[in-house]
Amino acid sequence: MKMPSGDYAIVERDGVSIHLFEDKIGVCTAAAVHIFTPDLEELFRELEERGARMVQKIERKPWGARDFRLRDTFGNELKFTEPQAEG
Repeated sequence: MKMPSGDYAIVERDGVSIHLFEDKIGVCTAAAVHIFTPDLEELFRELEERGARMVQKIERKPWGARDFRLRDTFGNELKFTEPQAEG
């Protein structure tokens, strides 16, 4: 959804909504978002096929989690992590 004024948008997928809005203060610093999601490999392939700028392919971290990272055109980093299996 995008507001007619163009200064506010909502991106939603699988029950998660991210609200994006214009920085009226003028600070405009890059941010990072950490999103936990199942089916990490499927999501990675989809985003890569759509032209996302990947900064880290899927990696298993020393603490056991697997994740990948991408950066948008404004320098914001999105990190997608697959929840660890219980056990």
